Order: sequence, then C-alpha cells, then structure tokens
Amino acid sequence: MRPAPNPLLVFAACLELLACAGAPPSQEARATSPEARRTPAPDARAVQATAPPANKPAPQLLAENSPRSTPGGTTFTVPGGWSIESSGPRTVLIGPEPGLKIAIVDSPIKDGDEAVATAWRVFREDFNRPLKLVKPRPARNGWDESREYDYETSPNERIIVSGRALRHGEAWTAVLFELGQAPFERRLAQIVLVSDSLRPKGYAKESFAGRTANPLDAERLKRIADMVERGRNALDIPGVAISLVQGGKVVFAGGFGVRELGKPEKIDADTLFIIASNTKALTTLLLATEVDRGKLTWETPVTQVYPAFKLGDAEITRQVLMKHLICACTGLPRQDFEWIFEFNQRTPKSAMELLATVQPTTKFGETFQYSNLMAAAAGYIGGNVEYPKKELGAAYDEAMKKRIFEPLGMKETTFDFARALRRNHASPHGPDFKGKMALATMDLNRSAIPIRPAGGAWSNVKDVSRYVQMELANGKLPNGRQLVSAEVLLARRAPQVTIGEYAIYGMGLSVDTEYKVAVVHHGGDLVGFHSDMFWLPEQGVGGVILTNADGGWLLRRPFIRKVLEELFDGKPEGVEDVESAAQRFKAEVAKARERLVVPPDLEAVQKLAKHYWNDALGTIDVRENGATRVFDFGEWKSAVASRKNDDGTTSMITVDPGVSGFPFVMAEREGKRALILRDAQHEYMFLESPEKQARSTGLQTDAATGEQSRAAGLDSLKKTASPQKLRAQDR
Repeated sequence: MRPAPNPLLVFAACLELLACAGAPPSQEARATSPEARRTPAPDARAVQATAPPANKPAPQLLAENSPRSTPGGTTFTVPGGWSIESSGPRTVLIGPEPGLKIAIVDSPIKDGDEAVATAWRVFREDFNRPLKLVKPRPARNGWDESREYDYETSPNERIIVSGRALRHGEAWTAVLFELGQAPFERRLAQIVLVSDSLRPKGYAKESFAGRTANPLDAERLKRIADMVERGRNALDIPGVAISLVQGGKVVFAGGFGVRELGKPEKIDADTLFIIASNTKALTTLLLATEVDRGKLTWETPVTQVYPAFKLGDAEITRQVLMKHLICACTGLPRQDFEWIFEFNQRTPKSAMELLATVQPTTKFGETFQYSNLMAAAAGYIGGNVEYPKKELGAAYDEAMKKRIFEPLGMKETTFDFARALRRNHASPHGPDFKGKMALATMDLNRSAIPIRPAGGAWSNVKDVSRYVQMELANGKLPNGRQLVSAEVLLARRAPQVTIGEYAIYGMGLSVDTEYKVAVVHHGGDLVGFHSDMFWLPEQGVGGVILTNADGGWLLRRPFIRKVLEELFDGKPEGVEDVESAAQRFKAEVAKARERLVVPPDLEAVQKLAKHYWNDALGTIDVRENGATRVFDFGEWKSAVASRKNDDGTTSMITVDPGVSGFPFVMAEREGKRALILRDAQHEYMFLESPEKQARSTGLQTDAATGEQSRAAGLDSLKKTASPQKLRAQDR
C-alpha cells in the first residue's frame, strides 16, 4: 500500500516528490521563530520591479505536455490540459480544475527567503500566510542552492501551500504551489512533471546511457552498505535488510541493526518484514501465469472473468479490462479509510463489494490515481480463476502459494500474520510525541488482511531476491523452467499511465528512466514498514531494501541512487540525499509538535462527547486515562493531542507511534457534537452517539470468510496497543 493511511504523511511524502533540489545537509532546517510566523513584507522597490504589467495576456490552454521557459531562462514542462499565463517575471500554471496554481517567478533579489516572500506578493497581493518551516535541500539538477517553504493552513481550508527558492549563480527562481488537497491528489503526476522538469538554463541532466555497469565487488558493496548504515542512523531506523543481485546471483544479502528497539536480536537476510505494496507485483505475476495458460488475456473485460465485479460507475465498470485492475489509470481515487477503520468487519468479499461505492474523479486513463481496492480485486479475481469454488481469500492464498511462492522458492513468504510473528520477524516503529523512535504495535497493519493482494505479504530479502532474479531472467527459474513467458511478463511493464517526467506505471510496477537507464521497481508502505525492490533489465542488476520504521521511505530512493552511483561511477549524491531527508523529516515532526497540546486542552476536552458514530467508519469511544484522552476505534486506538487551528477551530490529533497525525476537527452538526475526518477526496462526519447504538453494530461475520482472515480479525481484537502507518510515496 502507498503511501500511508495517515493523511498528513501522505501529503508530506507527496511533497517530497515535488522538491528537486536543495542546499547541503550541513545547513539545518530552520523552524521560524514565533516573531517571524508571518511571511515578511517584501521590499517595496523589489515588488515594483518585479510586478506584472497591468494588461496581462489571457491564459493559453495547452493540449499536450509542452516545454516552456521563464524570461530568466528557467525551463519547465507544462502538462497537457493545463493553461499558462505569463506577464513580466511571473509565469502561472493553472490546472484543468479549480484549486491548482503553480507560479514561477524570476527574482532580482539576492536572498532566497526575500525572493520567495516577494514572489508571493507578486503572485497574490493579499498573501499573508504564517510561514511554518524553511527546509534546505541538496543542490541537484543544475541548481546551486534550494530551499523549501511550508506555510500554515487550517484543516477546513483543505489546501496545500508551499514554496521553493532555487538559486543558479546569483539568480533566484521562486516556485509557489497553491493546491487544493483533492485536486492535488488527482493531479499529483502532473504536478510532479512540473517539478521534475524545473532546470536552470542550459543544464543537461546526468546520464548513464551507454555505460557498462561495474561489477559490484567487495569495495563497492562496502560503500553501499556503509551508506545504508549511515542512512539508518540518520533516520533512527532500528533495522534494515538489503540484498543485491548481479549476473544471476545474489552478491549481497544481510541486515543492519535490530528487529526491535531494546532487544538484542539482529536483523539478517532471513528476517521477515511486511513488504506492503510490493505484493502488487507478485499479484500481477499470478495473473500473468493465467494469461500464459489461456485462462484470460490482459485485454479481457473484467466482467467476463468475474461477472460480479462492479464499480460505482456503470460505464467505467464496462471499460475495465484485466490490465486495468492494477494500472492506477482508471480514474478511481483512494478510498482507504473504510477498510483502515473497519477492518474487523471486512472480508475479501466485502472489500470487493466496497468497490461498488467508489466513483471516478478523473477520466479513464487521464492521470495516475492509486487504488488499493482495485489491486485487491485483481488478486481475488485471479484466485477465483484458479479455485472458483473456494472463498475469495482462501482461493487467492492457495493460488499464490502454488503458482508463485513454491515455484520461486519463496518458502518464508506468507500472508499469515500469526505464522510470521512466530518467526524471525521485524517489529514496526515510529516517532513518539517527542520525536523519539519507539515501538509501534501491529494493530493497524492487520487492516491489510482483507485486501492482502494489494499489500499484505510478509517476506525477507532472500525470498524477494528470488523474485527479482526471475524478473531479470525474463520469467525463467534457476532450474531452467519458464515460470511465465517473457512476452506476458514484460507486458506488466508497458506504460498504462505516466508519473511525472521520468516514470510510467504499468501493472503493479513502475519504470523510471531518470538517468537514461531503465529501473523497474515498486515501493511498499505500511505502518512502520517501508520497502522497495528494483532491477535494471539491461544491466542484469537488482536489489531489495526492507525497513522497520516510519521514515524508512526516505531511505529507499537514496539506496537505489547509491547502487546506480557504484554501477556507473555517478556523482556521489545518495549519502547526502538521505542525511538531508532525515533532517527535514525530524524538523517537520518537531514543528508539527509545537502546536500540539498533550494532554489535550481541558476546555476542548470538555466539549468532547463520549461516543461518536459514522456509518462508513464505525465507532469512536473517547476514553479517559487521567488527563489523557484516548480515541478508541475498536480495531486500533491512540492517545490524542489538541491543536488550535488558525481559523479558530480545534482539532484532536492522534499521537501514538505509528498512528500519529490523524486529524479530527471538532464541530457541531444537526445539534450534535461532531468530529470531522478527511482524506484528500472524502469527508467523514462522526456524530455524537449513545453507546448502545455504537456497540450494537460491532464485529460482523461473513459465512464465506476464510479461516485465516477470521482468526486474524479476532486476534486483533485482543490487541490493545497502538499501531503504525503506511506512505506512500511510494508512498
């Protein structure tokens, strides 16, 4: 699953994608002082010098992705369907739906902070938002310096406001983002395209095209391992496991750190982690074996294979082919909270039925939108093809065992949580309220069980390496048998939708060509577990990284970058990237904590009801533990902090390790006390409720539920600690 159920982490992870450069990591991220909470007023002469003409031209609508440049020479790409408006030093990109504006402003000002403050005044004369955090980033893509600016917003605004200052020589370019949360999620791939393509005049990106890959000898492997260990320490990750494959062999497989904080057991190549959305590629491999055996084709309508398949839109239902189940291209948005908050009531069957409530929010094939429910449907339909008389979950589990895990020799890979937890396994971790890494419980990760084809597998680097070796061998197993034909295997890498400038998404796999060599990969994120697997088909090299703490997603790309550096003698960037990312991550956690009150403010606490109910997400019981308040959702729970928002509202925000950051806005509706929870594109209203009503619709059972799912659900009811979370950005 990607990137995370926690909406704040989703946006933080996505904003990481928007940043392309930064200053050296020796410059710490600078939290603004209370006295400087509002954007400083720019110099009046600078504003006058950079102000746009009074008669600005009308925006120009562009039908296709189009390269453009500012008067100062900064180049960028405007996504197709967007409009561009240029006047003086200011260029404004306007999205195809309301709530999407990106301004690029050339500045004569020699100071980055002042350049950004001035640019906001040029873009919007009334701009006066509080500046929350300034974060330096490593210098990349031809820029000599870069800083990122986060601004305060209130939850009811549902908006993301950020800026960036990019310096080339003595000249600064300010990039300003004013994005509604819902259109941001729908158009993320297009926003990343703009960000990816921002470069100073004349810059040519580093390329590894045509180079012969170096052998990963002992010296190069040591440098990669040293980078992983430095990144692990910088991000306070208790444990990491990696493996590397070259020339058909595993050249390194091992671990760093411990399985659980405070315990001596070390991570090794056999340690099990939840691999989350890396499961998606394994699921599409199952479908590939069925295509090979003539049971279906990638072009077969899903309703022909599984007549009960139904989405919230009848026309889209008819259009969906088997290849579209896991392409992130159908226009269906995330709708994750229903299974995250009510997973004890979910079964594979009910997860499939939940799809019938999901409405598309962009056109079919228009842009990248990630859907875990669609990926789950792909697996359950594939299992049903193999074992039509079995319950959906049991059929999928058996099909994966017989068709994928056993042939590949993935002996330890399992969907059985109880089995994994009895073995050599890593425990999940996340920052606590004070920012210190702490153990996070497994409860919320069990939400993956009902949708496990999308992200519920446990595995280790040994087993995942066997899968990577098969991909590099174009479907052939070590014994020479063809598990799946090369043609059908490679169809999973064909582009279904683009992500930014460099990447495409196929069927549970992404192909990235940022450095002019193809890197096929997928990431995975669940509470306290973040991972990636990748391979370079032309060079016969691959790798796996598994981590057991939130923040682990920030180690994935630097790890891949470091491997590329060693293979092609690239610029040394990986170490700096991860150490800078760690500084930003810790600065963000600390800054968010500044406005939280723990235990929550007494006045706010007195306004809370004892019980709340939402038809889709179920119960919230507000429990007292001295001055502390705990929100108990049944499946999982967390202590909460209060936060006074700039619009006068108050939010209650979960703070336990792994589940921190779920914001509930206190409100009143229909004469009742209410709590409002939002993801990017949905809003859930919890209304004050009598305890009897809330409890009467507790755990439901389904006669068709598989024994494993039922046992896991009942087991999770016995757990009472606090869990962890996904991200997305993958991830």
